[in-house]
Amino acid sequence: MMQLKTMNLKSISIVILLGLVPMFVGAQQGKIDGVAVVVGKNIVLDSDIAKFKKEIEERSEGKVKVSDCEMLEQLMERKLLAHHAVVDSVTVSKSEIDDRVKRSIALFVQEYGSEEKAAKVYGFNDIVDLKKELSRVQKEELLIAKEQEKITGDIDLTPEEVRLYFNGLKEKNELPEFPAEVEIAQIVLKSKPTEAENKRIIDKLNQIKKDVEENDASFRLKAIVNSSDPSVGRNGGNLGTITKETQFIKEFKEVAFSLDEGQISEPFKTIFGYHIILLHKIRGNGRDVSHIVMTPEIEDQKLQEAKEKLEKIRKDIIAKNITFEEAVASFSEDDDTKNSDGLILNPYTGESTFDLTRMDPALYGRINELQKGEFSEVFYDETRAGEKMYKLLYMRNRTNTHKADLVEDYVKVQQLALTKKKEETIAKWSKDKIVETYIKIGSDHKKCTFKSNWKKDNQ
Repeated sequence: MMQLKTMNLKSISIVILLGLVPMFVGAQQGKIDGVAVVVGKNIVLDSDIAKFKKEIEERSEGKVKVSDCEMLEQLMERKLLAHHAVVDSVTVSKSEIDDRVKRSIALFVQEYGSEEKAAKVYGFNDIVDLKKELSRVQKEELLIAKEQEKITGDIDLTPEEVRLYFNGLKEKNELPEFPAEVEIAQIVLKSKPTEAENKRIIDKLNQIKKDVEENDASFRLKAIVNSSDPSVGRNGGNLGTITKETQFIKEFKEVAFSLDEGQISEPFKTIFGYHIILLHKIRGNGRDVSHIVMTPEIEDQKLQEAKEKLEKIRKDIIAKNITFEEAVASFSEDDDTKNSDGLILNPYTGESTFDLTRMDPALYGRINELQKGEFSEVFYDETRAGEKMYKLLYMRNRTNTHKADLVEDYVKVQQLALTKKKEETIAKWSKDKIVETYIKIGSDHKKCTFKSNWKKDNQ
């Protein structure tokens, strides 16, 4: 890993964007927080310095250390960009902010299981408060990104500049080490319940609905006894208040918002199984709801059939009776990868490559020993929604950890060189803007030695 002392504005932006959540921890605690610096109309709190320092050190696994003063300067540079984005009439639309907030919330839900749990983990009273803070932070992130693009958008590099940059690093023995990266594709065969089992579940939910509506049975007790998801049972099926913005699947929200108060829905299907919803109360844009979810059981024979079928497909691919891509098109049942030759995209970057050292441990264990062109054994997997399946993984490409090479890593080296050129441009821009911007450094930080003239030699 490259030393953070050379960490640039773009790097810090990425760290902050990926590590937004640590900013929020303790945000609701009411602790008095000192102002470290004022840049234009923006402030940096003492707690911001500590939180981002901790985030960087944790993400580098302790390999990178940064002082309070270095961290403060990086944060001041960001606030300077945010301030002048407003001065320059840079606009950020609500839809842009909302899209980013939705992506962030989706990641939180993936990690913690629900919006409510995520809000609790990060010290917020509820999901509304968390989204409000996310919106504020994402708006600033967008302003900074657009101001950076305004400053550096026309910058380009010639191949000669890339070569000179690479040779300069080589002469100083500072060539970066690129981590092992992999591209993985998959074939997925899902095991599905029989129609008879689906009917059994629907009939059971209809009977529960009838018992509650006609015999005054307790919906809460029915949820505790019958729900397949233990967390639903523990809460008696109560989900509290949901809105159309709540991160629930589309089918669930459509049904919830079609009900009248006191009404129980007909059974309906989602990826989690079959549900019925009871609407307790309508609260403006919100709905107080409870639900029962039941997942159809899958016979062991069905699972065994899927396994044996995929094992045969694997043998046919290795025997070259069919190509992997043809097998994906003919057999794979995963909607996200079927139309891209089975290629799995990194959910955090949107790219096809994965840093081998930062992969999900379960996936890492499956592919760590595979070389380019090799296949995993067929293995069982199950989603959080309870979908059961067998998978076959294919190592489409693999590069091992290595020192940068101008030919092999040209695109990466080019990106590093371009980033450096943009840094230099932004540094020159900052130098000019510092002069004309109101900056007030708190007394605790006046002792810092900065690269730029933030003190203006008179504070």
